[in-house]
Amino acid sequence: MAVDLREKILEGDLSELLRHTKDEDYPAQVASVFEDLPIESTVKAFLAIPEKLQVKIFSFLDHVVQRRIMDNLTRIQASYILNNLESNDRLSFFDSLDSALEVQEYLAYLNDKNKKATYDLMGYPEESVARLIDTNFTAIRKEMTVAEAIEHLRKYHKDSESANMIYVVDKDGKLVDDIPVRRLVLNDPNKKIEQIMDGFYVKLNIRDSIEEAIDKFKEFDRIALPVTNADNVLVGVVTVDDVIDEAEEKDTKDMQQFGGMESLDMPYVKTKFATLIQKRSGWLIILFLSEMLTATAMTHFQGAIDKFAFLSIFVPLIISSGGNSGSQAATLIIRAMALKELTPRDWWYVMRREIFSGLTLGLILGLIGVIRISAWHYLGWDPNPDYHAHWILVAATIFFSLIGTIMWGTLSGSMIPVLLKSLKLDPATSSAPFVATLVDVTGIIIYFSVAMYFMGGVLK
Repeated sequence: MAVDLREKILEGDLSELLRHTKDEDYPAQVASVFEDLPIESTVKAFLAIPEKLQVKIFSFLDHVVQRRIMDNLTRIQASYILNNLESNDRLSFFDSLDSALEVQEYLAYLNDKNKKATYDLMGYPEESVARLIDTNFTAIRKEMTVAEAIEHLRKYHKDSESANMIYVVDKDGKLVDDIPVRRLVLNDPNKKIEQIMDGFYVKLNIRDSIEEAIDKFKEFDRIALPVTNADNVLVGVVTVDDVIDEAEEKDTKDMQQFGGMESLDMPYVKTKFATLIQKRSGWLIILFLSEMLTATAMTHFQGAIDKFAFLSIFVPLIISSGGNSGSQAATLIIRAMALKELTPRDWWYVMRREIFSGLTLGLILGLIGVIRISAWHYLGWDPNPDYHAHWILVAATIFFSLIGTIMWGTLSGSMIPVLLKSLKLDPATSSAPFVATLVDVTGIIIYFSVAMYFMGGVLK
């Protein structure tokens, strides 16, 4: 559908666009097509769609396309769309605006109720569930009968993914229970709501973080959860879809940071080339300057390198093994903390475990290194006479260097994220390249220090 639809729209033929309006996945499919069209064609096609579908499609568009559409709509058209968006989609649009002046301009398009709700929710941190709240919900009172509650829902509760759970509030709007729709349907219409309540409900606080929301969705397997303020007044609901979208965005940023760059504000394909260079160059410069310390460390051992040049052959082997082990450890610990398997208080447990892991891994790779050196010696594959003359010392150097470097790599790779987390910083900033660079420098020092210990006598 997407390719044919795009070609038809570019030709000015909108019949194909309007033919599929009743399809369930119509909004998402059309939104993906719109994002790949010139803005003039997008606006023309967007305005041809029925108003209710415009609202649904608008929520699927990325913020750049949303802004461009808004710039080409009349005030009445823009006001209709903004007022009929889900509250969390509306808030997401306002978050994308560049200045306070733009925020005030678009706030003026909202009715009093939506304006107040949007303004209030914008006061909460971006990491809180307040930014995901849908304020369009319907609650019932415990004094109602089942028949009255069903009629009330039929009148005021629109069909949505959160409609399978009904929330019961008292006269002050405080949450007292949640009831599955099936319990309403299967009970006597004359029963009071309070008679079918069980007193157990799961909720989120408006200041809870996205991570806390994810944990509760996982634990209780709900499609939607109610959100209350500090006084337990029901203020809205949050759906699992919105939480997953937010978690995916956060995971994307963490992965980008872990890769040694600043996180992108927009998808890769929509990020300008200059912005992409800016986001990537900062960390590369820092890592490049850090790697200069490796050259400095090697300069310190220049005498040993001049005497036995073959020692430099094994430098990539040593530092890459240490860097890889450090990256592995950092990845494991960062993910474990993200899943709440570990906290900074578990640092001693992590340290003990990683020291023994590093020792074991070092022994494994060290033995492989010894086998390689021994094989090259007996097979005569290395023409360097010094290598053959001192191959046992070389094997010992490689063996113990790998143990030391890998132990240090796993220790630093695991402890840096724990340290950052304890300082309330994002552990993802302890990126794999950063850990690898740190281990590169120290790996050189460990390697040549061990070499001097074993081969110091023959180097004189």
